[in-house]
Amino acid sequence: MKELTEDVILSTILNFLEEINIEVKEQELDDTTLLPGLDIFKNTILMDRSRMKYPGDLLHEAGHLAVTAEEDRSKIGTPEMPPEWPTDGDEMATILWSLAAAEHLKLPLESIVHKHGYKNESDWIVQEYRNGNYIGLPLLEWMGLCTTKASEATSVFPTMLKWLR
Repeated sequence: MKELTEDVILSTILNFLEEINIEVKEQELDDTTLLPGLDIFKNTILMDRSRMKYPGDLLHEAGHLAVTAEEDRSKIGTPEMPPEWPTDGDEMATILWSLAAAEHLKLPLESIVHKHGYKNESDWIVQEYRNGNYIGLPLLEWMGLCTTKASEATSVFPTMLKWLR
């Protein structure tokens, strides 16, 4: 298995996003983005490799697109999107989605929920996930992305039924 350098992690994430039809467009970005080197505009993640600090942040941003209703994705980054987006619930669902994606991709969870983000709660978030305390799971289930009921599907969370809402 390849050593999991930041380049390997980034390449793995980019390949996955292409497979699930989340577009990533490389372009120069300024310092006004919430996450360095990353932004979302409509249905697209904008990425500036030279400014991006953590490749796992790309998977987190993809999670925001994934958990946003399809009819609202084209509003992201425009005045049409309500200013309260993403809500706290969206953020919980996004974090859980990105952890499930990391597990699916066999990436270290700490490469996604890294120590330099998540309001200094990254260790706690990863530990809760590893303990099976899937914070935000009812939201992902309500969105139709996964299930916890073995009688309804061949696989239960953290296996996803689909990756996009």
